[in-house]
Amino acid sequence: MKRIEIRPQKLTKEGVMTEKKVGSGIGLLRAMSAVAGILALSGVLFFLPATEGAATANPAAEVVYPVKDFQNGKARFYSHPAGNGVTIKYFVLKSSDGVIRAAFDACDVCWREGKGYEQKGDFMVCKNCGRRFASVRVNEVQGGCNPAPLTRTSQGNKLVLQVKDILEGKPYFTFGKGGGR
Repeated sequence: MKRIEIRPQKLTKEGVMTEKKVGSGIGLLRAMSAVAGILALSGVLFFLPATEGAATANPAAEVVYPVKDFQNGKARFYSHPAGNGVTIKYFVLKSSDGVIRAAFDACDVCWREGKGYEQKGDFMVCKNCGRRFASVRVNEVQGGCNPAPLTRTSQGNKLVLQVKDILEGKPYFTFGKGGGR
């Protein structure tokens, strides 16, 4: 193993001794730089799962919500990154018949406008054409301006959406990115 030696070099006018490093200082510096690089890379990899890119590298199979979140009958809107700058939007609500329903925030007719729906009382209303859909029809009727159904299951006190089902809605949200319905 090489070592670093510090030797007196010369006296300055002020009588201060300068020093000269002899040995493998450059080798040690390279080794320290390599270790620092490895640690930095390890830190990046450690924190990577919190980034969007990591979600596509190791995607979750399902998205789970507590059923209690929907008890008030108000539609809750969500988004899911689909890659290539596309974000899939959907909503979940408990309809007036007590069923928890899910649909994409788009339809087969107005999706190109990217406006989606809003809730007015017991109806979901298209923000583009103004058509109204009773909450009990969400996830039951498909096509036209009806909110596009999103498959969901209830498992005890949890509502479960499969990510593969969410990703099937990607064509509704491409907006000129080479896709669409």
